[in-house]
Amino acid sequence: MRTSLLTALFTLIFIAGAVAQSTIKGVVKDNTGAAVSGATILLQGSTNHAISDEVGEFTIVTYKTFPATLRISYVGFKTQEVPLPSAATPVTVTLHPDDLLSEVVITSRRRAESAQDVPIPISVIGGGLVKDAGAFNVNRLKELIPTVQLYSSNPRNTTLNVRGVGSTFGLTNDGIDPGVGFYVDGVYFARPAATTLDFIDIERIEVLRGPQGTLFGKNTTAGAFNITTAAPSFTPNVTFESSYGNFGYIQAKAAVTGPLAKKLAGRISFSGTQRDGLIDNVATGKKVNDINNLGFRAQLLYTPTDRVKITLAGDATRQRPDGYAQVVAGVVTTQRAAYRQFNAIIADLNYQLPSQNAFDRKIDHNTTWRSGNDLGGVSVNVDAKIGNGTLTSTSAWRYWNWDPSNDRDFTGLSVLQLSQATSKHQQWTQEVRYAGDLTSKLSGVIGVFGIWQDLKTDPFHIEESGDAQWRFSQNSTSELWKTEGLFDGFGIKTYSRLKTFGGAVFGQLDWAITKQLHVLPGLRYNYDKKKVDYDRKTYGGLQTTDPALIALKNAVYTDQAFSADVDESNVSGQITVAYKPTQKINAFATFSTSYKPIGVNLGGLPTSSGKVMTELARIKPEYVTHYEVGLKTSPGKNATVNIVYHHTDIKDYQTNVQTAEVGVNRGYLANAEKVRVQGVELDANLKAGRFVSLYGALAYTDGKYITFKNAPVPLEETGSASAFKDISGGKLPGISEWAGSLGGEVKTTTKSFLGHRANFFLALESYYRSDFSSSPSPSKFLNVDGYALVNARVGFRAAQGLSAFIWSRNLLNKDYYEQLLPAAGNAGHYAGVLGDQRTFGVTIRYVLNAD
Repeated sequence: MRTSLLTALFTLIFIAGAVAQSTIKGVVKDNTGAAVSGATILLQGSTNHAISDEVGEFTIVTYKTFPATLRISYVGFKTQEVPLPSAATPVTVTLHPDDLLSEVVITSRRRAESAQDVPIPISVIGGGLVKDAGAFNVNRLKELIPTVQLYSSNPRNTTLNVRGVGSTFGLTNDGIDPGVGFYVDGVYFARPAATTLDFIDIERIEVLRGPQGTLFGKNTTAGAFNITTAAPSFTPNVTFESSYGNFGYIQAKAAVTGPLAKKLAGRISFSGTQRDGLIDNVATGKKVNDINNLGFRAQLLYTPTDRVKITLAGDATRQRPDGYAQVVAGVVTTQRAAYRQFNAIIADLNYQLPSQNAFDRKIDHNTTWRSGNDLGGVSVNVDAKIGNGTLTSTSAWRYWNWDPSNDRDFTGLSVLQLSQATSKHQQWTQEVRYAGDLTSKLSGVIGVFGIWQDLKTDPFHIEESGDAQWRFSQNSTSELWKTEGLFDGFGIKTYSRLKTFGGAVFGQLDWAITKQLHVLPGLRYNYDKKKVDYDRKTYGGLQTTDPALIALKNAVYTDQAFSADVDESNVSGQITVAYKPTQKINAFATFSTSYKPIGVNLGGLPTSSGKVMTELARIKPEYVTHYEVGLKTSPGKNATVNIVYHHTDIKDYQTNVQTAEVGVNRGYLANAEKVRVQGVELDANLKAGRFVSLYGALAYTDGKYITFKNAPVPLEETGSASAFKDISGGKLPGISEWAGSLGGEVKTTTKSFLGHRANFFLALESYYRSDFSSSPSPSKFLNVDGYALVNARVGFRAAQGLSAFIWSRNLLNKDYYEQLLPAAGNAGHYAGVLGDQRTFGVTIRYVLNAD
């Protein structure tokens, strides 16, 4: 906060002696006189731009000298260039229909520019498609961007990857940094749980693929989500939206914006989603895995001068689902003795699963599933025009409170009767950067970034055994295992606290050697410090001094304690060569290095010969070497086709691996010596006339462990002579060799309907991915079959007034798994995270603009 205030003061002092500014105002209409909302207006030769609001109006503040030229573009209309002799008279722009694809304007490189001109593989999803497609969170958005993978067994245990890398697959370990940056309005969200939030009032989402550490504050080894929300406007506007569907689905959204004073505007946004559960708990008679989300966002925009823009934003999200239960999906015969197989165990306990088919969607869990997830924060962003660029300061504080309850044995037996990793997290971030034109041939961005994090248990993480634990943990035929009450209530309480600091200086230049040939070098210095205190104590169970009984208890849980204070620094960078021989072709090649900080294990450590393997308390940092060659083309006035080849080598790849020990329930971190990911990506857009638009993307990805000599054995090999295995050459988890999406929309000419101008439309989207491994150590059984999904909607859409459409997701009612997870202890059974069955409903939207 202090840095932002100093930046604002410095800016105001600078402005006092600056040259006079100009304000360009205008309105964009179509050839019928109707307002065009969402058109992009660029002031050529500068970084100044605007988006026309709901009534077609726009305002651009600039210090550029006149005469000047505006460039206006919008989907389905000819791009126009309008000369401006001065800024004195408001501009009225009339767009005429055409079958050209409009330019998609992005800001990932801290300036407004066409996505086709940027030498980075990037996918852009507009807020309109996000809303219409029902992609109200990242898990649904991945169906539109096949290079994105998200796996979530609950908000904490969420993996967000791009091209199959970035974060550990499976269950989350808090001591590792994500490799995919998640940004909302320039603020970095550090916790993986943030990716499960409902989007609130989105303008667009930009997904950058590959390392982006020279553009963003937090280091990003695999990619970045750059989310921009709708900003406050001085033109009043109100939007309401409600959706109703089967399974009791209700979603309501609202946004209100307008002026509060001459130089002050505000915006308030709300999103609420509810849905009944999709899984029957036959033991309680309740349906679980429902949705119960509320989210709020408020913003104030203050423009003390035409060169300064200050935005204060705050948001809060509350999720209270009775959800995230997993259903037993299968049973594997392990290499343990016959009496230690899952079916033999449950037979001895006179227990039967409620169903042998996971897609019956039945469970009998005896531990409540709870996923209390609270996230929020405040930020101050200051943008100041200085010279030919913009100085930006972004200060933010964020929190995450996590209150879970899980049934990690996936059955109605009291094996693990408690699994509760309650946590509290706070982060403070500060970024200051300057982006703009340095000379006529040199532009770029330079910045500094700092993040402070404090993550602690609240007050303890608890895992507790029930009266059936003895049979699942039994590893001999000794009658002592049957000692009454030996394991009942026996558990562990873990206290841990992780404090981290990360600092960086980063920058990237764009050197125009010629108009067609650009060289873009970038450099980053990174410093990371982590301090952790970990203390785990056993409690409960039968209190005894008998060494034999104590040894049995120690086979389940042991005391563990360690502390670590580590720091690491690194220099990484990239260089890109981009060649644009014509306006229709943009070729580029990139070489980059990247780095992920040292990791610390916060999920419990495995034992060897009865001793805790404290050497695994910390793991090595990742080193990434990345190559990329791409071609962006516009083969016709109505099409774009882009293709890229990528190759990534990772040394000391940080992975989360499963062990057979109950006391390491969420797995532990380890380093795979070397990993390689390579592939080819193709995306295309086509507009056939004004009324038909198509888009598609196809990705081939090959991800392998080149060397991983000391990995835990897969589930089916539990009980073999060695607890570790050389899995070199095996597939990385979570990566489908083939993935793709294909969609499009057909609409009518604009018609008068219910007193407003509207288009009737039919839209379809399809998503496919081939099979993938769902186990860090490749398994014959933990593989998810490939599947395809189809979504559809039909209705009418108006820029203002009433819009309505009916929709269906998973139209063909495909049964599929999103993830497979072995139960704690590796008894042989494993559970699945089920994809939603067919849903359908109606959405009604109303937009009210100021006259």
